[in-house]
Amino acid sequence: MVERVTDAALSVEGESFRPVAWVIIEEVPSGSWGMAGATLTTQQARAMRDGKAA
Repeated sequence: MVERVTDAALSVEGESFRPVAWVIIEEVPSGSWGMAGATLTTQQARAMRDGKAA
C-alpha cells in the first residue's frame, strides 16, 4: 500500500520527490468516515462491498 501510494503521488510530483515522500497509514474508527453527506460505519461499508443494502 505504501509503495503504491508513493508511486501515485510521484506520478504527479515527479521522481525527484521520492526521498522526501512520506506515507502514513492510520486506522479510522467506525463511523468516522463520511460519504454522500452522511457518516459510514464499518458494517455499512462491508454491506456495500458485499452488494447488500446497508
